Amino acid sequence: MKPNVSARARVRAAAIAALMGATLLAGPALAQSGSTITGGFDVGPGGLPGNFNPLAATSGFTWLNTYYEPLVIYDAGLTKLEGALATEWTISEDQREITFKLAEETWHDGTPFTSSDVAFTIGLAKDATSGSVLAARLGAIDSVETPDERTAVVKLSAPDSGILSTLSQVMILPQHALKDIAPAELAASTWWSTTPVGTGPFKFVKYAADQYVELAADEDYRLGRPKTDRLINRYFENPAAAVSALRAGEIDFTYVEPDDAKTFDGNDAFKVIEGPSYVVNYIGFNHQAKIWDDVRVRQAVMHAIDRQTIIDSLYGGAADAANCGYVGDRLVPQGIDQYEYDPAKAQALLKEAGWDQINGQKPITWLTYYGTPQAANVMAAIQAMLAQVGINVVPRVVDTPTYNSIVYKEGTPDWNEFPMVYAGLQNGPNPAGINVGLNEAQLPPDGANIMRVQMPELTAALDGALAETDQTAAEGRWQEVCKVMNAQLPWATMWVANRYGVASTKLADFVWTPAPAGGPFAAHPEKWSRTE
Repeated sequence: MKPNVSARARVRAAAIAALMGATLLAGPALAQSGSTITGGFDVGPGGLPGNFNPLAATSGFTWLNTYYEPLVIYDAGLTKLEGALATEWTISEDQREITFKLAEETWHDGTPFTSSDVAFTIGLAKDATSGSVLAARLGAIDSVETPDERTAVVKLSAPDSGILSTLSQVMILPQHALKDIAPAELAASTWWSTTPVGTGPFKFVKYAADQYVELAADEDYRLGRPKTDRLINRYFENPAAAVSALRAGEIDFTYVEPDDAKTFDGNDAFKVIEGPSYVVNYIGFNHQAKIWDDVRVRQAVMHAIDRQTIIDSLYGGAADAANCGYVGDRLVPQGIDQYEYDPAKAQALLKEAGWDQINGQKPITWLTYYGTPQAANVMAAIQAMLAQVGINVVPRVVDTPTYNSIVYKEGTPDWNEFPMVYAGLQNGPNPAGINVGLNEAQLPPDGANIMRVQMPELTAALDGALAETDQTAAEGRWQEVCKVMNAQLPWATMWVANRYGVASTKLADFVWTPAPAGGPFAAHPEKWSRTE
């Protein structure tokens, strides 16, 4: 399975530098000796204090994969999968069995890592009661067999072309440490922030609530003792605070907003890192809210928004307009509707659909968890554009837990709470990631189809693409998915934007890409170092 990555969508600069010498922190003093690298690993919506459980984490993998590891992982360029805890793997001829050979490794507490840990973890990840956000994506896994300690055999109910990509996000967990905690209690367990153990190059030391997490080098790591003695992840409420800390020399790198990235141009003390987010930003139509039933209304929304102007003015041109669920060169067919900015056409479509009778000027709540200044500017621009054609939306910004409590509510939620959302879905290098947000089988609580999309033609196209294991044929299948999305508009797809980070040029052999949702990708933190 070779994921598609366009020339523009490749990481522009993923390797930079890092470590030797202590980094001083503002705030609580840290007792330090030896070399230290300090960063704002995951600033922004996903960089939340206490987000240590990799089953429940929707981002933050740039940090988590310094002490946890998956079976397989994407390379730093996000172009192909390589082994992590699996040294090799083979796929059966019928594509329903994957045999993993496992590395010799120990957990940070000295307990041997075995195939039982793999089976245990995948079982937890498949169990939604554990808080796993990956459960819906692992539905094709029937069982995991462990013929010996160094072999794990994943058996599928049907071929799933995206399963290896999904497994790159499943951090393997220690059975011996977690087996006595009920799955329903795992998400709230204090184990994650007090005594977690992984297999990665760094091991957990302590968490200072809402301030920082400290890791120390694992002396016995199988790929060699890390060059730096400790890693520290600082927490910041917003990117602006992280940028101030970076300029002050308190941290060595951080995620930044595009406008902030520009301010570092020409500064030899820092390196700007640009990478693809692989996140499709979209306006979601709640398909249980009857105002969106007529496709002409959904088409009107697309034509009412001047996406290119927003990309040029608010993203500095570092985004690609999306006319389906992705922008990969080989996955987007020729001839699909580009939904050019045309407010007159939008008004005509609304008139044809009878918008005055459907909704008229009634305000429509527009829910989002994006709270950055850039997102506020984007939503304000879209709000004004929609108002010009007679669609009155009122943005409502909430934190991520509140957002999830609203959109994932079981039973019959109040659809008026989220008739429309501004959100993003990570599909990663492999487009299969969008399945959980669009397939009829992925309606909550089974999946992340929060907009309650029920389009049989789209579901059939997604199922066909997931089942196709031939690379060439699969690209054609995903093109078909794109065609159906483009025609039926389950979402109003906006763009796929790049993300930015800035790192000190004192860092060496430092690989960190601020995407997708923080990874995971092979950053090899054991190689990072820092000079004075």
